[in-house]
Amino acid sequence: MSPEWSRREDMGENTYIDPGAVTAEAYEISRRSREKARAIIGNAGAEDRIRQRCSIAVGDMSMASLMRFNSDPATAGIEALRHNVPIFTDIRMVHVGILKKFHDSQAICALDFGEKLAISEGMTRTSAGFISLGNELEGSIVVIGNAPSALLSVCDMVRRGIVPALIIGAPVGFVNAAESKEALRTLDVPSVSTEGTRGGTPVAVAAMNEIIIMYGETDERPCI
Repeated sequence: MSPEWSRREDMGENTYIDPGAVTAEAYEISRRSREKARAIIGNAGAEDRIRQRCSIAVGDMSMASLMRFNSDPATAGIEALRHNVPIFTDIRMVHVGILKKFHDSQAICALDFGEKLAISEGMTRTSAGFISLGNELEGSIVVIGNAPSALLSVCDMVRRGIVPALIIGAPVGFVNAAESKEALRTLDVPSVSTEGTRGGTPVAVAAMNEIIIMYGETDERPCI
């Protein structure tokens, strides 16, 4: 990556927009997008930064008003990344979208687990994957952008005492999406979620990646 795009002073001033912007044109597009988002949404702190990135991800500034934050999720996520905890995702699109730089946490897709359970119980593969992971979710980061059933299963696991460090829950759709996120917000766990039926992979990935970038700005993890 060119030093032009990776200067720590840029990140410290919250102008380092997108680690994927490695050319001048891409950087300029990203810079202008974030500039517009800051002007409309505000730039008061970590939650505004997440609102900005999620709004840019869906091309709709109204997304900012749908974002919900419980128990200081940005701080919780940064601390979890500092300890290199695994990041568990519901689907491969989320897994692929999460930045693999600036941190040493392993991203793992729940679809790689629980196939037999899904068949035997007739449940979704994502739900079965998280259930099969079991205690491995303790202290981890969970990122769900598609599957309400998976988020409901994770919520049940939290109630039984398996508590991730951070849950990003933004499933989209008309069946259990809103309800699963409402359930998440009742739990005593740091979380980022969206209100209602809207959300999706772009929102979940954007929220996680902004937290990763904020972690990359800390002294513990050099941005190179």
